[in-house]
Amino acid sequence: MGKLFGTDGIRGIFNEEPVTTEMGRKVGRAVVRYFGREGTQPRIVVGRDTRLSGQPLQDAIVSGLLSLRAKPILVGELPTPGLAYVTRELGAEAGIMISASHNPYEYNGFKIFSREGYKLGDEAESQMEALIFSDNAPFTLEEELASPGEQEMGQAGERYLSFLQRTLPKRDSLENMKIVLDCANGATYRVAPVLFERIGAEVESLFVTPDGKNINQGCGSQHPDTLSERVLKTSAHLGLAFDGDGDRMVAVDEEGKVLTGDQVLLICAKTLKDQGELENNLVVSTVMSNVGFRVALQDLGIRHIASKVGDRYVLEEMRRGESILGGEESGHIIFLRHHTTGDGLLSALQLLSAMKTSGQPLSQLSSLMTVFPQVLINVPVKRKPEISSLPELVRVQQDVEMRLGQKGRVLLRYSGTEPVCRIMVEGERQKEIDQCARQIAEVVTKLLG
Repeated sequence: MGKLFGTDGIRGIFNEEPVTTEMGRKVGRAVVRYFGREGTQPRIVVGRDTRLSGQPLQDAIVSGLLSLRAKPILVGELPTPGLAYVTRELGAEAGIMISASHNPYEYNGFKIFSREGYKLGDEAESQMEALIFSDNAPFTLEEELASPGEQEMGQAGERYLSFLQRTLPKRDSLENMKIVLDCANGATYRVAPVLFERIGAEVESLFVTPDGKNINQGCGSQHPDTLSERVLKTSAHLGLAFDGDGDRMVAVDEEGKVLTGDQVLLICAKTLKDQGELENNLVVSTVMSNVGFRVALQDLGIRHIASKVGDRYVLEEMRRGESILGGEESGHIIFLRHHTTGDGLLSALQLLSAMKTSGQPLSQLSSLMTVFPQVLINVPVKRKPEISSLPELVRVQQDVEMRLGQKGRVLLRYSGTEPVCRIMVEGERQKEIDQCARQIAEVVTKLLG
């Protein structure tokens, strides 16, 4: 893990290192130096979600881009996967998304995409960090006051919508299907309602009035309770919740039950296999996937590879194994035949297509997988030493694993975006895993809190 980049870009509380306007300028300059080609004026696509801090950070990035004679293309409030798509479609040198995804509005950050629409790998991030830390050039008054001259691209949302519509088979009309959307007061608040209305669904949209502070606030993929209630009250066929920047999706079935990302991934995997389209009969997920997910894949005769946590690591394993489908339990799903990154709206369309193909309600499709009880505790920490270097923590983890046996597991990892240690315990009995998780959490707090 680098000094700046976490599991998904650079992220933190706005106006605190590393998410400052000065860092925004340096990120802009580093992107030009890394992706720019000699003798050209590189075009860099810049987008943001709906946070108040998005505009000043965008201005800072533009300042950095202009200082090296790059040409910013501003696409405004657009989902992260939309920015990745537009960057690729325009043939721009790179894209920079200003977002903190599912985090509260106080947070923000920078996600960087290559000209092909891919997130940076570890080596590229290390090189980018070196460029940022070595950038000590002062910004002149002329650069600060220069007329931006950036190119606005008001049709970015329309381009993205057209792309999404093309991914849905023409046979999959959504007429007579009622859908409730939760747009998290985030980057999908404009495009999501339009998309599902265009393909024929009856749509009710929740949390589509962002004010800069209410992004992810009691809504979105992290808080689907209101969505679940609304699906039941309106007798909708399903509900779809997105996170703040639209790269993940959580589904709610017609009975109001929230599906995990694993369940959605399994439904899509089975559909592709039944259609003879699951290349190499392989699905990639992370080590966070539920035990029940792996069991269900075995029952379906589908191969499985587990990657490190983070959708870019999922993508690396997908490309290595030539798989077209992978994702995370959190709701990031990558359909590599269509896109280069996780996309909540695209995932929703593929799930709807699976429902139409099978003719089954979502509750029935989700029964393909038995979800083992799982508990996840986030413990605030002041430092992040290697877990293997903490004998007391290693011992308690081993004790719990022996107690759970073959039908359970423990996973300890630090968040790449927040100062927390994530403790995941899985097993057959909820009461037992709750006790085990608390036991481990007490040790983490004692040693690192």
